[in-house]
Amino acid sequence: MKKLFDTLLAHLGAGEDLMLLSILSDVGSTPRGKGAQMLVGKSGRLYGTIGGGSVEFLAEKEAKELLTEKRSAARMFPLHHGQGDIGMVCGGDVEVWMQFVPSSEMVWSDLAREVVDRISQRRQGWLVQPLDGSAAFLCDSRPDEENSLALPLPIGERAVIFGGGHCSQALVPLLHSVGFRVTVMDCREEFSARELFPLAETVICGDYGRISDYLTLEEEDYVVVLTSGHAFDLEVESQVLSSPLAYLGVIGSRSKTAAVNRALRERGFDEADFARVHTPIGTPIKAVTPAEIAVSIAGEMIYERALRRENAGEVRHGCPMHE
Repeated sequence: MKKLFDTLLAHLGAGEDLMLLSILSDVGSTPRGKGAQMLVGKSGRLYGTIGGGSVEFLAEKEAKELLTEKRSAARMFPLHHGQGDIGMVCGGDVEVWMQFVPSSEMVWSDLAREVVDRISQRRQGWLVQPLDGSAAFLCDSRPDEENSLALPLPIGERAVIFGGGHCSQALVPLLHSVGFRVTVMDCREEFSARELFPLAETVICGDYGRISDYLTLEEEDYVVVLTSGHAFDLEVESQVLSSPLAYLGVIGSRSKTAAVNRALRERGFDEADFARVHTPIGTPIKAVTPAEIAVSIAGEMIYERALRRENAGEVRHGCPMHE
């Protein structure tokens, strides 16, 4: 969303009227879900995507027509065989809100700046688009969505990685690319060097036995334990298991996990605690190399994040590959 509103701001500054397309609702299997956005100018798509293929082509065409008419409207696109068939057979339906954004109204430029600032500063908020065509605005908390489309600002979940070895070095750019804010901590200076993790938000060199001296874990955090040995894993797990977390994954074989769990039992942890841990970490894709292991871990974290967002009622994550 930040790049989209950066683009919107630049084109408004050049005196161009625009259309902001947002998926208003989706039913069944669709390429993109509610909240996916695309920016269209007089020359066509400028940034973003609402699914590609015929739905995007036709939506872009209709948006350009609405742009010449200087008005907003909702449009439905069926993605299945039958009346109104547009050549896509995902099996669902997509309704798109097409918002006219006039360059003459400063409220849009002001909104775009605030959206960009909030996302840059990791400040929460909701983008609200009234369905009567009036200007969008920001709310600090989730609003009533009657007669409007409300989208949370994508400030990104935090991933905290303990261990700065090869797997972490491969994982950080992957997590950054899919919207996680990454913190890396290692007890060794050579594996907590900033140049190893240029895309990390924070890099910490510290004692694994005193995690709270360096950072405070939150219940929305995704924690990944990739340290260099059993003893370090034990120290980290014995602290993070005491915190409510969105996700906790630990690398290692089943025998290593069993050994660490035995030591954790001696420290008062039980099966209910161990049930929270994803170990061996990652989606089972027979990963071997650090790059493959990183893909496996990122895949599992994306899935767990999608489940949490669904359960919170933020968005329905239909997967067109598997529905």
